[in-house]
Amino acid sequence: MSEAIALPAGAPAVQAADEQQLATITPRELTWRRFKRHRLALASGCFLGVLYLIAALCEFISPYKPETRNVAAINAPPMLVRFFDLDGRFHLRPFVYGYDMAVNPDTWMREYTVNPSKRYPLEFFAKGDPYHFWNLARGERHLFLAKGGYVHVFGTDQLGRDMFSRVFYGARISLSIGLVGLVMTFVLGIVLGGLAGYIGGWVDRAVQRLTAVLLSIPQLPLWMALTAALPPAWSPLRVYFGVTIILSLFGWTILARQVRGRFLALRVEEFVVAARLIGARKMRVILRHMLPNFLSHTITTATLAVPAMIIGETSLSFLGIGLRPPVVSWGVLLQQAQNYQVIVMTPWLMIPGLFVVLAVMAFNLFGDGLRDAADPYNTGGQG
Repeated sequence: MSEAIALPAGAPAVQAADEQQLATITPRELTWRRFKRHRLALASGCFLGVLYLIAALCEFISPYKPETRNVAAINAPPMLVRFFDLDGRFHLRPFVYGYDMAVNPDTWMREYTVNPSKRYPLEFFAKGDPYHFWNLARGERHLFLAKGGYVHVFGTDQLGRDMFSRVFYGARISLSIGLVGLVMTFVLGIVLGGLAGYIGGWVDRAVQRLTAVLLSIPQLPLWMALTAALPPAWSPLRVYFGVTIILSLFGWTILARQVRGRFLALRVEEFVVAARLIGARKMRVILRHMLPNFLSHTITTATLAVPAMIIGETSLSFLGIGLRPPVVSWGVLLQQAQNYQVIVMTPWLMIPGLFVVLAVMAFNLFGDGLRDAADPYNTGGQG
């Protein structure tokens, strides 16, 4: 004979309180609660926030300007920031050891060895290369510098330029292209997809044919052709926006199809019909009444398009047909690692590629978490 299981005292009251709280919670709060349970996506969002903050403050965080050369450390390997010296003694202030350079008589390559007598302590908020912060204010304070010497945390390139500084200066360009392209993708996808789903008829057929044509063309060859057609006399700023527009030509197609499908379902709802009957304009019905019903899902879909734009810019710049020096981006930096010999002898030149991988993975995980949190019928995706 089975025994009855006794419920704890007050359990029905607690359950009723939880149900009442869930009934009064707003959709935004519910989405945030679901997103917080996706720990991997939350960590990815924090990482992206830190990365964009570093890119925004790259003049201050970088110890040198991207064009500053150190002729005493050409193709020098990364320096290790230490608290313990080679004798095992602890130092409260972090420091780096300088290098001694010698040319190998057999290979004619520069070889660097650590010199314990060259100990350079790090100074924080020290004065260094002057810079224009966002072309708005002058400054000369840097997060850290080496007192009496130099510091190259990521090593240097073939001209002696600091890779640490160039990577974070490049982050501003590569990451901002993703955001600017996201805005264009968001606007084009919502406007064209919304008009196709709301108006229908020849507008719907035209948008559908256009998206089908764009999706049937291989992206990379078309990107290469359009980017190569940019006038070589253009300024770096014009090339930047030209590449951004080219990368956005494909990002809006998937979003437009999803928006169109949602609009086809919403245009027969009672609140949409009521808005039309009282004489509301088409764009007001779309933007004020229909779009807020699936805005979170739309933002998630647009966010997942950012990694493709970052990879697209990196690929075009790596091939030499996107952004070009003196512009510094992750793709431009990777041009230095185009042959096997360079990768073997100076593997630290591949560090920009590592940042591309980390940024793309973080965006994908962050977008997956947003998608799971925005879907009220999804029970998975919790990390």
